[in-house]
Amino acid sequence: MAQDKPQKNKGLLAVFTGNGKGKTTASLGLAFRALGHGQKVCIIQFIKGSWKYGELESAKQFSQLLDFHVMGRGFTWKSDDLDRDKEVALEAWEFAKKVIKENNYSLVILDELTYLPHYKMIEEQEILSVLGAKPEELHVVVTGRYASDALIEMADLVTEMVEVKHPFQSGIKAQRGFEF
Repeated sequence: MAQDKPQKNKGLLAVFTGNGKGKTTASLGLAFRALGHGQKVCIIQFIKGSWKYGELESAKQFSQLLDFHVMGRGFTWKSDDLDRDKEVALEAWEFAKKVIKENNYSLVILDELTYLPHYKMIEEQEILSVLGAKPEELHVVVTGRYASDALIEMADLVTEMVEVKHPFQSGIKAQRGFEF
């Protein structure tokens, strides 16, 4: 019986996209899995702003292994200053490029990155270039609606969240501990 060749480890590029709920939640699940194995994780949120999210409180429990950066100003589509939003997004992107290049983490999550090229804040080709040149062993997760065909093609894993039913449709507001 022939022996299988050992598989080499490879840092994966995962994309969680689509209109359904769960993109950030799925990425946080991967973060907590990596933390459980003692791996360092960096989460960079590009859009979410000053809300008090439960995951930020949980992150404090893992301060030795988890760096959590909320760098946005809130929901861009409700913005009162799109120029400032773009400036903040560019600063967050520069930070993300540095984090990826320095390669100090096992997993980097770029939460809501897909909105930046969609809203013309950053050229998609630049994002693809950075992701294409990431360190070989680094896992990167990109979340957000509007993932492009090129990003999907580049990724090793793509999951599309499809909204089938949402409590908001029945008049139920977002609830602490479930949605934030």
